[in-house]
Amino acid sequence: MIGDAPSAGAGELVHATCIAIGDVGLLLCGRSGAGKSDLALRLIDRGAILVGDDYVRVDALNGRLHATVPDTIAGLIEVRGVGIITLAHRRATTISFVIDLSAEAEDRLPEPAERVIAGVTLPLYRLNPFPASAPIKVELLAKRHKDRP
Repeated sequence: MIGDAPSAGAGELVHATCIAIGDVGLLLCGRSGAGKSDLALRLIDRGAILVGDDYVRVDALNGRLHATVPDTIAGLIEVRGVGIITLAHRRATTISFVIDLSAEAEDRLPEPAERVIAGVTLPLYRLNPFPASAPIKVELLAKRHKDRP
Protein backbone atom coordinates (compact mmCIF):
# COMPACT_ATOMS: atom_id res chain seq x y z
CA MET A 1 0.00 0.00 0.00
CA ILE A 2 1.29 3.42 -0.90
CA GLY A 3 1.14 5.88 2.00
CA ASP A 4 -1.87 6.40 4.21
CA ALA A 5 -5.23 7.06 2.61
CA PRO A 6 -6.25 10.66 3.16
CA SER A 7 -9.47 11.37 5.00
CA ALA A 8 -12.50 11.66 2.77
CA GLY A 9 -13.41 15.23 1.96
CA ALA A 10 -15.13 16.01 -1.30
CA GLY A 11 -15.89 12.85 -3.19
CA GLU A 12 -15.42 9.27 -2.12
CA LEU A 13 -12.25 7.22 -1.81
CA VAL A 14 -12.22 3.92 -3.70
CA HIS A 15 -9.65 1.20 -3.10
CA ALA A 16 -8.61 0.49 -6.69
CA THR A 17 -5.90 1.08 -9.24
CA CYS A 18 -6.98 3.51 -11.93
CA ILE A 19 -5.52 3.73 -15.42
CA ALA A 20 -6.47 5.32 -18.71
CA ILE A 21 -6.21 3.69 -22.11
CA GLY A 22 -6.49 6.67 -24.41
CA ASP A 23 -9.59 8.52 -23.23
CA VAL A 24 -11.09 5.45 -21.54
CA GLY A 25 -10.62 5.36 -17.78
CA LEU A 26 -11.08 2.20 -15.77
CA LEU A 27 -10.81 0.91 -12.24
CA LEU A 28 -9.01 -2.33 -11.38
CA CYS A 29 -10.58 -3.58 -8.15
CA GLY A 30 -9.83 -6.54 -5.92
CA ARG A 31 -8.42 -7.56 -2.57
CA SER A 32 -4.85 -6.78 -1.58
CA GLY A 33 -2.51 -8.98 -3.66
CA ALA A 34 -5.17 -9.62 -6.33
CA GLY A 35 -2.90 -8.26 -9.09
CA LYS A 36 -4.18 -4.71 -9.54
CA SER A 37 -0.78 -3.02 -9.70
CA ASP A 38 0.74 -5.94 -11.65
CA LEU A 39 -1.91 -5.77 -14.37
CA ALA A 40 -1.73 -1.95 -14.42
CA LEU A 41 2.05 -2.15 -14.89
CA ARG A 42 1.65 -4.51 -17.86
CA LEU A 43 -0.97 -2.21 -19.39
CA ILE A 44 1.27 0.82 -18.84
CA ASP A 45 4.04 -1.06 -20.64
CA ARG A 46 1.60 -1.38 -23.57
CA GLY A 47 0.72 2.35 -23.64
CA ALA A 48 -1.82 2.95 -20.87
CA ILE A 49 -1.17 5.72 -18.36
CA LEU A 50 -1.38 5.57 -14.59
CA VAL A 51 -3.94 7.71 -12.81
CA GLY A 52 -3.63 6.29 -9.29
CA ASP A 53 -2.41 3.12 -7.62
CA ASP A 54 -4.04 1.76 -4.48
CA TYR A 55 -6.84 4.32 -4.23
CA VAL A 56 -8.44 7.24 -6.05
CA ARG A 57 -11.00 9.88 -5.17
CA VAL A 58 -14.19 9.59 -7.22
CA ASP A 59 -16.96 12.12 -7.85
CA ALA A 60 -20.19 11.87 -9.80
CA LEU A 61 -20.64 14.70 -12.30
CA ASN A 62 -23.43 14.82 -14.88
CA GLY A 63 -24.03 11.08 -14.55
CA ARG A 64 -20.37 10.17 -15.13
CA LEU A 65 -17.79 9.00 -12.62
CA HIS A 66 -14.59 11.04 -12.44
CA ALA A 67 -11.48 9.72 -10.69
CA THR A 68 -8.66 11.90 -9.39
CA VAL A 69 -5.38 10.80 -7.82
CA PRO A 70 -4.66 12.29 -4.39
CA ASP A 71 -1.50 14.44 -4.33
CA THR A 72 0.12 12.14 -1.76
CA ILE A 73 0.36 9.24 -4.23
CA ALA A 74 0.39 11.01 -7.61
CA GLY A 75 2.71 9.16 -10.00
CA LEU A 76 3.56 6.39 -7.53
CA ILE A 77 2.96 2.67 -8.06
CA GLU A 78 3.97 -0.25 -5.87
CA VAL A 79 5.86 -2.92 -7.77
CA ARG A 80 6.14 -6.03 -5.62
CA GLY A 81 9.73 -7.14 -5.29
CA VAL A 82 11.00 -3.76 -6.53
CA GLY A 83 9.38 -1.14 -4.30
CA ILE A 84 7.51 2.09 -4.92
CA ILE A 85 8.48 3.73 -8.19
CA THR A 86 7.52 6.95 -9.95
CA LEU A 87 5.84 6.87 -13.36
CA ALA A 88 4.32 9.39 -15.72
CA HIS A 89 0.69 9.82 -14.76
CA ARG A 90 -2.53 11.63 -15.49
CA ARG A 91 -4.19 13.54 -12.63
CA ALA A 92 -7.74 12.52 -13.53
CA THR A 93 -9.92 10.52 -15.89
CA THR A 94 -13.57 9.68 -16.51
CA ILE A 95 -14.31 6.05 -15.60
CA SER A 96 -15.98 3.97 -18.31
CA PHE A 97 -16.00 0.56 -16.58
CA VAL A 98 -14.77 -1.49 -13.63
CA ILE A 99 -12.81 -4.74 -13.62
CA ASP A 100 -13.02 -7.02 -10.58
CA LEU A 101 -9.84 -9.09 -10.40
CA SER A 102 -10.01 -12.69 -9.27
CA ALA A 103 -7.80 -15.70 -9.98
CA GLU A 104 -10.96 -17.78 -10.40
CA ALA A 105 -11.86 -18.97 -13.89
CA GLU A 106 -13.77 -16.46 -16.00
CA ASP A 107 -17.08 -17.23 -17.65
CA ARG A 108 -16.68 -17.93 -21.35
CA LEU A 109 -19.66 -15.72 -22.20
CA PRO A 110 -20.29 -13.55 -19.13
CA GLU A 111 -23.66 -12.09 -18.31
CA PRO A 112 -23.75 -8.28 -18.12
CA ALA A 113 -23.00 -7.03 -14.61
CA GLU A 114 -22.89 -3.59 -13.01
CA ARG A 115 -21.32 -1.83 -10.07
CA VAL A 116 -22.57 1.37 -8.51
CA ILE A 117 -19.90 3.77 -7.28
CA ALA A 118 -20.79 7.21 -5.89
CA GLY A 119 -24.28 6.77 -7.35
CA VAL A 120 -23.03 6.06 -10.89
CA THR A 121 -23.80 2.67 -12.46
CA LEU A 122 -20.87 1.24 -14.43
CA PRO A 123 -20.35 -1.96 -16.42
CA LEU A 124 -18.48 -4.56 -14.35
CA TYR A 125 -16.25 -7.30 -15.75
CA ARG A 126 -14.52 -10.12 -13.87
CA LEU A 127 -11.04 -11.04 -15.01
CA ASN A 128 -8.15 -13.22 -13.92
CA PRO A 129 -5.23 -10.74 -14.03
CA PHE A 130 -2.41 -13.27 -14.29
CA PRO A 131 -2.66 -14.92 -17.75
CA ALA A 132 -0.53 -13.36 -20.49
CA SER A 133 -3.73 -12.40 -22.34
CA ALA A 134 -5.14 -10.28 -19.47
CA PRO A 135 -3.78 -6.92 -20.74
CA ILE A 136 -5.13 -7.65 -24.22
CA LYS A 137 -8.56 -8.45 -22.77
CA VAL A 138 -8.57 -5.13 -20.89
CA GLU A 139 -7.59 -3.27 -24.08
CA LEU A 140 -10.45 -5.01 -25.96
CA LEU A 141 -12.87 -3.89 -23.25
CA ALA A 142 -11.51 -0.33 -23.49
CA LYS A 143 -11.99 -0.40 -27.26
CA ARG A 144 -15.60 -1.56 -26.72
CA HIS A 145 -16.23 1.41 -24.41
CA LYS A 146 -14.31 4.02 -26.41
CA ASP A 147 -17.26 5.31 -28.37
CA ARG A 148 -19.89 5.01 -25.65
CA PRO A 149 -21.17 8.24 -24.11
